[in-house]
Amino acid sequence: MVEKVFKRYNCEHIFEHSLKVALMAKKLAVRFNSDPEKAYESGLLHDIGGIVPNNQRVKVAQELGIVLIPEEHEFPMIIHQKISKVISEQSFGIYDDSTLQAIECHTTLRGTPTLQDHILFVADKIEWDQSGTPPYIQELLKALDVSIYHASFSYIKYLMDRKHSLKVVHPWLIDAHSHLEKVLNKQI
Repeated sequence: MVEKVFKRYNCEHIFEHSLKVALMAKKLAVRFNSDPEKAYESGLLHDIGGIVPNNQRVKVAQELGIVLIPEEHEFPMIIHQKISKVISEQSFGIYDDSTLQAIECHTTLRGTPTLQDHILFVADKIEWDQSGTPPYIQELLKALDVSIYHASFSYIKYLMDRKHSLKVVHPWLIDAHSHLEKVLNKQI
């Protein structure tokens, strides 16, 4: 059914990416002792909000009752994660809070992420949805050998080191960076 929705909106490329993310999330869930089925499900649905074109996301989010922050108004691409959460619940009957929360923060992470949040976040970064090789992938994979938390931090640090070139820096990303910096510094 998920594939049919993507096809209906001519978003087969998003489905292909989502399927790769779902398979990677399942592998990571097994590796890090989390629920592989929830990981797969969240991976498959994480970008379902991508069926809504960027220029319609603010309007659709408002119609769905989604609260937006200034950064999301400025850069509507980010809104897809919140729209994905609502579509997953309303159209696909996903009611598991941990799955919905992972979907909702898969692009930015959030201040106190769960293991499931990290798994989907990292799977999405490994299975990059652009052409070529992700410029951060070697560092992320090296960090993943330490822990899923180190992998998340590796990617967020990559972004924060380049924040001057980003269209916006989402507050959830800033919160995730601060949280992980504190947690990982305690471990060292």
